[in-house]
Amino acid sequence: MQYKAYEYIKNLILNGKFDYDCIYSETKIAKEIGVSRTPIRDALHRLSQEKYVEIIPSKGFCLHQITNEDLIQTFEVRAALETYCTLQITKRYDSIAAKKLFTNLSNLLDVQQEILSKSNSIAEFLNSDKKFHIEIVQFLNNTYFNDLFESNLFQINHIATKSLECEGRMQATFIEHQNIFDAMVEGNISQIQNITLHHIEAPKDFI
Repeated sequence: MQYKAYEYIKNLILNGKFDYDCIYSETKIAKEIGVSRTPIRDALHRLSQEKYVEIIPSKGFCLHQITNEDLIQTFEVRAALETYCTLQITKRYDSIAAKKLFTNLSNLLDVQQEILSKSNSIAEFLNSDKKFHIEIVQFLNNTYFNDLFESNLFQINHIATKSLECEGRMQATFIEHQNIFDAMVEGNISQIQNITLHHIEAPKDFI
């Protein structure tokens, strides 16, 4: 029940269903899910540790106000994590597992290109962007890496949204994704980390 409550609340947050200037009731959320308040409190405690929410005693909870320190730490975590992941994938570029990953990433790039040519929707592109990076991190089947990335998703979404709202950034993001993909497919070990790091750090200029 705690995991169900955790996933339910986290998905509401990531999908922009909560506002920063509102306080939300544990009781109301419990009724929506159909559980007692105990798993809700446990879920909120975990979400508080992951900096999704802030618990307000006797009142409820609100969204965590992202600080400059949060942003700096998120950039550092992603730089360390994703440059390592893309390097490992590139080293195994001719493996069966890597080729399956490349198929999935190629499909996501097709989706992103279609979004750019048709709807130009930030929400749709953000969803595909998130899937692109999750595919890369999950390739290594490292539970700690997966949990680390998941625990930073709120901040990652915040950074990506602010960045993609800037003119030309969506197109640039797609090109950066394509460059990462090409380097991995080609087994370009000497360049993949720099290419990945450039992509991770590019949003710094837009937030």
